[in-house]
Amino acid sequence: MTATTEQTILEMRGIGKSFPGVRALDNVNFKLYKGEVLALMGENGAGKSTLMKILSGIYSPDSGAIVMDGREVTFPDTNAARDAGISIIHQELNLCENLSVAANMFLGREEVGGFGSLDDAKAEEETRRILLALGLDIDPGIEMSYLSPAQKQMVEIAKAVSQNARIIVMDEPTSSLTTAEEEVLYGIIEKLQE
Repeated sequence: MTATTEQTILEMRGIGKSFPGVRALDNVNFKLYKGEVLALMGENGAGKSTLMKILSGIYSPDSGAIVMDGREVTFPDTNAARDAGISIIHQELNLCENLSVAANMFLGREEVGGFGSLDDAKAEEETRRILLALGLDIDPGIEMSYLSPAQKQMVEIAKAVSQNARIIVMDEPTSSLTTAEEEVLYGIIEKLQE
């Protein structure tokens, strides 16, 4: 899809990364424009996951630079990348099956009410608002274990939106989806471009 503006929000310049006996990335350049959807393709072992892990603060590059909004940045950990607006949705989803959709959406950043107690009603209300904005009909109070793989993935995307992610990276998002579920995913991606 075409970028909606020519504003560069992310650049990875000359990225290199080695592991014992393996050069995973060698002088990789990558540019992302606001509103743009890109697909990074290659064979297993081509370095796609390594590049994603550098962007998300899991790995540090051996060489090169990451530039966001014209400023060079470093991500010493995943919190720093998330704080910069980068969200990664891994192929193996990172959800707690025994908790509700709303509890998963705000896990680690729970809504707190009076006397320090969790404000489940506020979390459910905010979750419902985000899900509806994405066109998703998922009950915020339902336990994750009752959802289909596609619905769980949609919750992960909604969680990224709730964290004000500016860049959402999805690792093989259609690998476990049916054709109809893929269409729902593509519809959400189009909404996120707006």
